Order: sequence, then structure tokens, then C-alpha cells
Amino acid sequence: IPAWLPATVAGLMLAVAALSAARLAAARPWARGGGVGTDAAHLLMGIAMAGMLTPRLRTLPDAAWEVVFGVLTAWFAVQVTRDARRSGTPALAAGHCVPHLVHSASMLYMVLAMTAAGPAATGTGGMGMAAASAGTLRYPTLALLFAFLLVGYGIWDLDQLSGRRCAFAPPPVRPAGLAAAGDGARDGHLAAAIGPSLLSTAVTVGCRVAMGVAMAFLLCTAI
Repeated sequence: IPAWLPATVAGLMLAVAALSAARLAAARPWARGGGVGTDAAHLLMGIAMAGMLTPRLRTLPDAAWEVVFGVLTAWFAVQVTRDARRSGTPALAAGHCVPHLVHSASMLYMVLAMTAAGPAATGTGGMGMAAASAGTLRYPTLALLFAFLLVGYGIWDLDQLSGRRCAFAPPPVRPAGLAAAGDGARDGHLAAAIGPSLLSTAVTVGCRVAMGVAMAFLLCTAI
């Protein structure tokens, strides 16, 4: 693998993380009672993936990332279960929580499988491309399964974008009863300042496609 390729993908992941941070700041979920959402997941995944691809960009210890992605996987699993109970299992195919569950589970697998290689494979005991190049990734069949799922959902998302099913418009405003007084006006001014496309569903899907491609790339090189 040419040295510039992991660095380029790492840069793409940092761009996704920065875009997700901007979306979080624009939506202000902490002020409107929102929980951990897809933008927060993309922010964390982007930072972690950059560290996997380029050791210089490592941030948190491996054990911390295991906890982070374990929590994210459990959270999205709960959301998928709720969606299935509310809309039925067939409706999950058109939902957005299942792809995020696959992404979170893939990240958890990569952290666990690559850190299991140990200092002998990576030289530092951390996760990264060194573990992959050493051929020490555990359970490669599971890695291949995750790679296929990521590519499949990426194709699905691209189809949604090409079919213009994801509009470049901000998501619907929450009911007035769920927001504090004055939030609507402030959010309206902020949305006008940053442009309506930043909070659109299409941007979310685009970030998800980029994340899936990067994960599949790392998994395939590690198999």
C-alpha cells in the first residue's frame, strides 16, 4: 500500500469529523434535549479512524475507544430494536439506524481485533495499519463480513443520493414544546448564516458513505 493512501483516507476522516462537529454546533443538541446522534458518532469515528490509519493522529488510548464504540454499538442496537417494534422489521431496510449500527459494530471489531495484535505487531501496542500489514488481524472472516456490509450500505446510500431521495434541506424543526423559548429564532438565524445544506440529510448520508468506504478499506487491507 503506498504511504500516501492511508494518509489521504485519514485526512478524509478528519474532514468528516470536522463537518460533523460543525453540524453538532449548528443543531445544538445539548440545548434542545437531544442525545447522542449520528453526527456525534461520525465525529468519534472520524477521529478514531484517522488514528488507525496514521499513528501520529492517535488520540485516546485503545481501551478508551473500546468503551466508546461499545457504548455506541449498544445505543444504536437499542434504536434499531425500537424501530422494529414501532414500524416492523421490514421497515428497518429503509431506516438509518441499521447502517449506523453496522458502522459502530465494525469500529468496535477493528479496535478489539487490531489491538489484540499487541506490541509485537504494531511496535507501540496501539491499533493501526501496522497491525494490518503484519497480518495479525483476528477473525478475518468477520472482517470480510463487515467489509461486505459496509460496501453494501454504501451502494444503498449512493442510490439514495443519486435518486434525490435525500434532499439538501435542513431536517424538520422539532415541536415547540420540545424546545426552549427563543430556540427557534436563534436556530433560524444560525441556519441562515451557515446555509441550509449543512444540516441536510444528504450531508449525513455523504458522511456515512465516506466513513463506510474508509472502514472497508482498512478491513480489506487487514484481511
